[in-house]
Amino acid sequence: MTTPRAELIHIDVDRRLGHEWDEWDGKPLPQGGNFDAPPALFFAWAITSLVVALGFASFGLFLLDPRLGELHPRLPLLIWGGFGMLTILAFVWWAAISLTYLMRLPLMPSLLAERGLFLRVMRLTSRIASWFGVRDRVENASVKVYNALALLRTRKVGTGELLLLIPRCLSRDTLDHVLGLAGKYGVPVFVATRGQLARRVIRERRPRAVVAVACERDMVTGLHDVAGKVPVLGLTMTLPAGPCKDAALDYVTLERYMQAFVA
Repeated sequence: MTTPRAELIHIDVDRRLGHEWDEWDGKPLPQGGNFDAPPALFFAWAITSLVVALGFASFGLFLLDPRLGELHPRLPLLIWGGFGMLTILAFVWWAAISLTYLMRLPLMPSLLAERGLFLRVMRLTSRIASWFGVRDRVENASVKVYNALALLRTRKVGTGELLLLIPRCLSRDTLDHVLGLAGKYGVPVFVATRGQLARRVIRERRPRAVVAVACERDMVTGLHDVAGKVPVLGLTMTLPAGPCKDAALDYVTLERYMQAFVA
């Protein structure tokens, strides 16, 4: 008896997948396109990014301070006091999200974690890390932390209510294996050929949960855009032939993520 293959969905749009790699120079990627990194790397860069962002904000307030004083003598004091509270809250949040990850307990509401504030900090951390040439490894670590948080609140969905999003750059063997796994659990598969396809297919199909496969760069962008609207688990790939060609993935992890949602 042959294994059923999943329903394959295509949508044509006007922007190609892989725009995050427009600056790629064609040279082999570091570590053969494997950007695996420990989750601790995200926490280190997250606190660094918060310090950098708060530093820029404080410098801006310093420049505006004289003009604020002209509006009202007490205004600078009030604004600096509010900024001090914001700084304290930022570090409290970082400590709370770290404990949530380490203890594997939902200590924070989802809007302050994987479906809200965490997504914004993840995006900020990605941008700061890109200044130092470590974007992909930091994003790999951030996706691992995101998934750990998301798994704390996953709920089972009915047949056909889970959607698997995959890129067009998977190798043929990988694609066949993925379709076989999706067919095993009755999960429709959407191939993102190019463009902002994840948001469009989610809007049209209205799944109750999503498992997404992408490189680190597209994954962070996609989670930022989508994870606040629908539960998502994200699986990053290895890129042995460079971006957007013959990508491979971990089948065991993919199946585990599908099992987290499938009833």
